[in-house]
Amino acid sequence: MAEIKLARVEKGAAKIQTVPIAVTPEGFWCCPTPAGFQKALKAQAPPPVNNRPKPKLSSPPHKQTSFSEEKKPTANHRSKSANPDDRKSSSVGVDTTPIPNVLVSADKTAPKCKNESLPRKVSIEFGDPVTSDIKVVLHGKQGFSVKLNVHKNVLVETSSFFAERLLSGVRCLEIDDCEDVEIYVETVGLMYCKDRKQRLIKQSVQRVLRILKVAETIGFSVCIQSCLAYLEAVPWIGEDEEENVVSSVSQLRIEGGGGVSVNPVLKRVSSVACEPPKDTLSHIVELVLKSNDERGRREMKSTVLKLLRESNDALDGCSGSPPDICYQTIYASCRSCLDSLVLHFREAAESSQFSGQQPIKDPLAKQMALEADNLVWLLEILAERQTADELALMWASQQELATLHGKLQTMNRYHISCITARLFVGIGKGELLPSKDTRHMLLQTWLQPLINDYTWLLHGGCRSFDRKAVDEGIGRTILTLPLEEQRSVLLSWLGSFLKAGDNCPNLQKAFEVWWRRTFIRPYAAESQARKWQSNNSTLSDSL
Repeated sequence: MAEIKLARVEKGAAKIQTVPIAVTPEGFWCCPTPAGFQKALKAQAPPPVNNRPKPKLSSPPHKQTSFSEEKKPTANHRSKSANPDDRKSSSVGVDTTPIPNVLVSADKTAPKCKNESLPRKVSIEFGDPVTSDIKVVLHGKQGFSVKLNVHKNVLVETSSFFAERLLSGVRCLEIDDCEDVEIYVETVGLMYCKDRKQRLIKQSVQRVLRILKVAETIGFSVCIQSCLAYLEAVPWIGEDEEENVVSSVSQLRIEGGGGVSVNPVLKRVSSVACEPPKDTLSHIVELVLKSNDERGRREMKSTVLKLLRESNDALDGCSGSPPDICYQTIYASCRSCLDSLVLHFREAAESSQFSGQQPIKDPLAKQMALEADNLVWLLEILAERQTADELALMWASQQELATLHGKLQTMNRYHISCITARLFVGIGKGELLPSKDTRHMLLQTWLQPLINDYTWLLHGGCRSFDRKAVDEGIGRTILTLPLEEQRSVLLSWLGSFLKAGDNCPNLQKAFEVWWRRTFIRPYAAESQARKWQSNNSTLSDSL
């Protein structure tokens, strides 16, 4: 690692601080350490009066840096790439002699070009003023003034910006208000490197994006290609980094990057040759529903449900968004699962009829449980999107399945009661808004089967069963019906509750509301009407 020395002149005394930088085998800087610029800034802040060191008679001599001072782990790489044929700067006399001083000093002691006398906090000089034929001075917004002793042929060959600016034969080019001096210096240093990929591979994604921005500004097309190749291959960690890369590269495409194609990078997040989203989503749902591994199926159901929920929130209100596509795909899967469930129940009912109500065979029981679990998952997806009304009607219309349900043992049939429970919860929360006839048919068809399976559901038969939510959902669903239908359903429930007690849904809150509506509200309303009529009569008599 080579070193530069940071000198600060104060009242005749010099304060020197060493700042490490990396030097290329060609004898030029390439990756100045960011700490070097930060230390240079800190060095300009005057220390407290009490802590200031006493002035010294003379400043220590600057330390010469040479190729031998580089890091040993990279010696093989450096010596290999230091071939004279590998140097772009050979035509201007850059050789393998010891690397010249890289000085950092106050502006009073730095060599001055035109307008260089402007007040700057620090002036940093790179390169050898003896072998160079062009000086580039960067004036940063933070007060940096950086001088680069460079070679005209290198800049003209690699940068369209410098090729245009140096046509007039100027010897000193100043660039004001440089946004990123540190990266600008590194990008110019990359002009002297043959293996730019090896240099970029050591950098972070954010730093390469900064280099890409500077390379586009100066028309350094070879560097742009190297940056895009790096971004195409490197993993992007996190959503923020992905957004930064896509935004920067997309802007590069809009503004033009010297004919460089950005498609390889953007293909990671978009594709014009992809299958329609409907087909892709349908294929994913089909794979999950047909999975034979219970753990993998359960985890992927949770993952897909979470992702669909996120996409629904992100694309809410957008035209042509996936909800419509998902609606058609999910309902096709619902019909398929429901048909399979009915077939399995028929087979199980026939088997039970000949076996004397014995437990059905294990493979068939697993298929029945699987199809019921699949329907619950599809119902969750539709409920999240408030599009489950049609599924409520489909389920309420399954009189045959409800009849077959009564012919099987509870341990074989209770899984489908999880579907009924989830529908009641959705109606109670307002996630579903089925018609009055659908709600009434749902209660008539499936409330009693649910009550019959309630004991199994309470004791771990359904992993996601929430008694409080289910009881509340059933009660709210009943209370949405006309008063006479509320009476019929609640009286039927009351008979079961008085027999089963705690092993039956607790609908006492709904029962109390129905009671007040039936026995109290009519008389209270009549009394209120009489009072209002009496007040009107009194008012008319007074007039």
